[in-house]
Amino acid sequence: MTTRRDFLQNSAAVVGSIALTSTLAQAKESNVPTSLYPDKLIDDTGKYVLLPLPYAYDALEPVIDARTVELHYNFHHKPAVAAANKAEDGLTLARETGDFALVKHYEKELALGLSSHILHTIYWTNLSTKGGNPTGSLLKEIEKNFKSFDKFKVHMAAATTSVEGAGWGILGYLPASGKLMVLQCENHQKLTAWGVVPILVLDVWEHAYYLKYQNRRAEYVNSLFSIINWDNVAARFDAATR
Repeated sequence: MTTRRDFLQNSAAVVGSIALTSTLAQAKESNVPTSLYPDKLIDDTGKYVLLPLPYAYDALEPVIDARTVELHYNFHHKPAVAAANKAEDGLTLARETGDFALVKHYEKELALGLSSHILHTIYWTNLSTKGGNPTGSLLKEIEKNFKSFDKFKVHMAAATTSVEGAGWGILGYLPASGKLMVLQCENHQKLTAWGVVPILVLDVWEHAYYLKYQNRRAEYVNSLFSIINWDNVAARFDAATR
């Protein structure tokens, strides 16, 4: 029997996908440069698809080494895409045959795989060699919600570093409240908030940093701030608020 906890966790992936699709549609209507964040999750047949990385494996060095990027992309993000497709195929077959004996399994697999695909797609474009700090409307909104950019960084780093087990630190915009929020996400789909549009995500699964940083998660998280693509984050924020 599906529990209330299972239902909430499994539904998070669907909400995240809807929010992401809605944001892209708004971006096209408002002429926001979507090239800054090519979040194409599916191909022309409706299957989930893995986009090429927007840079070479070694582009993020010395903060993230080339081998980590290569392994992360090919052996963690790529399998998540395959898992999401397999789960949807299983659910399609269940509907066609009327046999829902494995519905709980496939719903959980879809929540995990699709949420991983969504967050990794954002993560790769959130990073670049440019670095710097946010400006314009994004900086004003950060200062409005967190008092200053420095206070936001401390909050974001602390929340991300202290995620239990494997997961993500997320800066998201909630249209219903008009506020930016810092959230923790365990695994890829737990502890999320309904309707939040993620605009910055920091991956703290061990595969994202262990080769270089071992157990020094805080050092990795703090180093990420030097390679955040704030133009990408700003484009996501502009799309979400329009």
